Amino acid sequence: MILLAGATGLVGGLVLARCPDAIPVSRRPIPGRPGVVADFDDLPPLPPAHVAVCALGTTRAKAGSDAAFRAVDHDAVLAFARAAKTAGVTHFILVSSVGANPRSGLLYPRTKGEVEAALTAMAFPRLDILQPGLLIGPRAERRPVERFLQWAAPVIDLALPRDIGSLPADAVAEAIVALAKRSEPGVFRHTNRAIARL
Repeated sequence: MILLAGATGLVGGLVLARCPDAIPVSRRPIPGRPGVVADFDDLPPLPPAHVAVCALGTTRAKAGSDAAFRAVDHDAVLAFARAAKTAGVTHFILVSSVGANPRSGLLYPRTKGEVEAALTAMAFPRLDILQPGLLIGPRAERRPVERFLQWAAPVIDLALPRDIGSLPADAVAEAIVALAKRSEPGVFRHTNRAIARL
């Protein structure tokens, strides 16, 4: 059984479609899928599971402030991880980002890096961290800058190293499904090329 946070987003929705036994953990109900509906700052006990997938994420522009962005990309992610560990999860899978670095001077990569470090310190027997570049795929919400970058990605990618360029969200979802079946202990980071191989 898989606990899934971020099931209403691009990658999470694709994972949910591929995993009929996944239990979404979300702030609002998902039609046709029973799950846990709660705010991440007040999560109830989660159902027992061995694997948890976290695809939570927003943008600074959508969140409206640095604090609101961190509330999702940092606080909610770690709250879900703590609840998942209490539920018996031994394998945690995180969708992070290329360039994640807790010492970065930029909010987005710094927050992603801090979350990666905090999850590593939680000592799940297995931790998979996916660090994709720009995700290509249809989003429910409007992200004008990201939409432009998706449109321009084929040209931009020609000038970028493979691990920094764009990647179809479908590939990330497929990689998560493949990783969920693995049990070797350790901390594993997967950039674009590794994600594509999975």
